[in-house]
Amino acid sequence: MKFHAIIGLMALILLMFFSSCKKKMANSSETLIVEHVKTGNTELTIQGPNFNIPVDSSISITFNASLDTGTVRKSLFLKRNGTNDVIFGITFLNSFQTIVLSPYIPLDPMTNYILQIGSSLTGSAGEDFAGTSYSFTTTNRKLTLKSVTLNGAEFLQHKDPSNIDFKNVSLELRFSDPLDSSEYKSYFTLSGSNLLSFSLSDSSRKVTITNTSPLPDYTHTWFTVSSNLKSAKGFAFDGFINSFYTSLDSTYKFPPLSDDALLSLVQQQTLKYFVDFAHPACGMARERNTSGDVVATGGSGFGVMGLVVGINRGFITRDQGLTQFGKILTYLETCDRFHGVWPHWSNGNTGKVVPFATQDDGGDLVETSYMVMGLYTMRQYLDSTNTAEKTLIQRINGLINGVEYDWYTQGQNVLYWNWSPDYGFAVNVKIQGYNETLITYVVAAASTTHGISADVYHQGYAQNGSIKNGNSYYGYKLPLGQPYGGPLFFTQYSYLGLDPRNLVDIYANYWEQNTHQSLINYSYCAANPHHWIGYSTSSWGLTASDNPWGYAAQSPTYDLGVITPTAAVSALPYTPDQSLNAIRHFYFILGNRLWGPYGFYDAFDVTKSWWASSYIAIDEGPVVGMIENYRTQLLWNLFMSCPEVKQGLTKLGFTY
Repeated sequence: MKFHAIIGLMALILLMFFSSCKKKMANSSETLIVEHVKTGNTELTIQGPNFNIPVDSSISITFNASLDTGTVRKSLFLKRNGTNDVIFGITFLNSFQTIVLSPYIPLDPMTNYILQIGSSLTGSAGEDFAGTSYSFTTTNRKLTLKSVTLNGAEFLQHKDPSNIDFKNVSLELRFSDPLDSSEYKSYFTLSGSNLLSFSLSDSSRKVTITNTSPLPDYTHTWFTVSSNLKSAKGFAFDGFINSFYTSLDSTYKFPPLSDDALLSLVQQQTLKYFVDFAHPACGMARERNTSGDVVATGGSGFGVMGLVVGINRGFITRDQGLTQFGKILTYLETCDRFHGVWPHWSNGNTGKVVPFATQDDGGDLVETSYMVMGLYTMRQYLDSTNTAEKTLIQRINGLINGVEYDWYTQGQNVLYWNWSPDYGFAVNVKIQGYNETLITYVVAAASTTHGISADVYHQGYAQNGSIKNGNSYYGYKLPLGQPYGGPLFFTQYSYLGLDPRNLVDIYANYWEQNTHQSLINYSYCAANPHHWIGYSTSSWGLTASDNPWGYAAQSPTYDLGVITPTAAVSALPYTPDQSLNAIRHFYFILGNRLWGPYGFYDAFDVTKSWWASSYIAIDEGPVVGMIENYRTQLLWNLFMSCPEVKQGLTKLGFTY
């Protein structure tokens, strides 16, 4: 019995021993494995080669199991050129499966390094590690910008800040490495100024730049650091560029004037385009200040109304004005006409049509209607008891009666814009509202020789009521037309003569239409949803004009960042406070850029640092006429006094 007990005890001990050995053998079979080693987004491989490793990146090593943290420090080595140890900090992530090595100073550029992971490293459960190493070569070190500020505000990432004080600009740049104090300045440029002050501080890592003279105001200004800049140790730099907009110099550019004197000045200066710059042979208005001999029918019609204003205000003498008008009449009587209709453009010397487009080389009914409006207005201003002026009246009537509006219907209930002897009605553009062409239907209905019926207006222009809108924008209900109203010339061209104050038909109250469209245009510019530079409550007005890319009809739904002075100025009867504010701003504040020999230049775009040098007849004309309608209603009263106009309006169903 004793023997059997001893044998059993020994068996139990052996069982426990083998069980322990088996467990130990099982644990020993578990080994640590490196899953990946990364520097930034680059994964290192044992086989290599591992090139272009950033000098300022940390190194992360991820294992298949948690680590015994007590064995990590003595197992990791980072050696420069195989010998010199790099000092680094250690961080544990991912439940101690990942080690992050962060060198205390950036690695040297273009240098070979070895990361050694020794076999003394173990897992938290006693797993063994066989040891391994990774070789890599750092990239050539870059000089980098750590921060840039402009007048104390962040400028490294913030693009195109605005309203930067043009008198006081301070730029501070902090670099990753010291610069060479003897040759860094030439690599920094600020457009608009060569007078800059430089200082270097913070161990030659911080550059401070200030202007020693004012920069151009209200200007897109570029700041550039050349890519040729290098650190004191020769590290290359990728370059830096950003821009900002300087603030507006709000000082007056001209002596103060009363509002009344300012309005007279604007009218008189603008009238010079139609008098001093008129074509010398025919007295007509040139299409624009660069058009040479090309004269414009519609712009000249506006110019005729300007002559009335000029005579009445004493800007020119009556004899001067009527002498020029007599030349215009002679030209209109002898130049190319197409069923009584003048072309859009013609040559002021020869009277021959200048094609507006390939198939548009004949009559332009809309341009003609602007001339007819001007002729009616001048006729009413002339003194029928004066023999010479009575002759002018008779000549005017002959021209007006010769316009064959009925020909331009093609027998349909709509007017057509163009007709050519070579192409007929190939352009095929119907004159349909709502837009700038209401006057075309009014003078067509007023014609006593080639008039149109009311159906032509209602079915053609009004499209049986399709011109109605009825929606509100910025709190203003718009009776007619496209969303937000369109360009402001819709409210101006027809209404140089046509008085909208009491003008009503079944489609709209036209004073409400024009006033609300003008207020919508103003409100849109004040809201400035595209954040253009240069838009404000004193700088507004979207209409057809030149722009940095050519010419376009700008509006709230086609906003290119271009302000056109004629838009706000000629809205004066509808928005007197807002328009006067704009006129003051355009003249007193922007006048050094915007005021020229014939009044306000055509347009400007501060965002693009573009200021037009152009004048266009059809933009100039409404300035003279609509300011006068605000001041005395002279042109409205004259045009509306025409018996034919009254008859035509009544025929079309208007009250006025």
